Amino acid sequence: MTNHFTTTCSLCEGAGGRVVYESPAFRVIQAEEAGFPAFYRVVWSDHVAEFSDLSGAERAQCMAAVAAVEEALRDVLAPTKVNLAALGNQVPHLHWHVIARFDWDSHFPGPVWAGARQDRSTAHEAELLLKLPAVDAAITAKLKALDAA
Repeated sequence: MTNHFTTTCSLCEGAGGRVVYESPAFRVIQAEEAGFPAFYRVVWSDHVAEFSDLSGAERAQCMAAVAAVEEALRDVLAPTKVNLAALGNQVPHLHWHVIARFDWDSHFPGPVWAGARQDRSTAHEAELLLKLPAVDAAITAKLKALDAA
């Protein structure tokens, strides 16, 4: 079920970040979130606000994409934890946050939207940035394999 709003939507008007992979149903972007270089989003292409707006097949496709991004982050980065969230309170356009978390990140073990618990580790962040091309390649390979299936 598609629900195209007449109001403006930042995820309809723009990519929402650096595009890593795009299909007709969704795109995967690397978000620009200071302190969290391995912060990705799976953004559904149609403007729907809620996961239940999707058909059963679309929900399965969406969650397969979320799982593929999580697997790529785990395979390449071996994070302490991967956080998944679909809040949409500020941008009511269906998107899933897929965030690799590390015990050295400034907000760990709290959520990325909470207050910092320790200083940022720019050295660790710089090391992580160097690994993002491999993350992007792994995401693309996993999603292409899903598309081919």
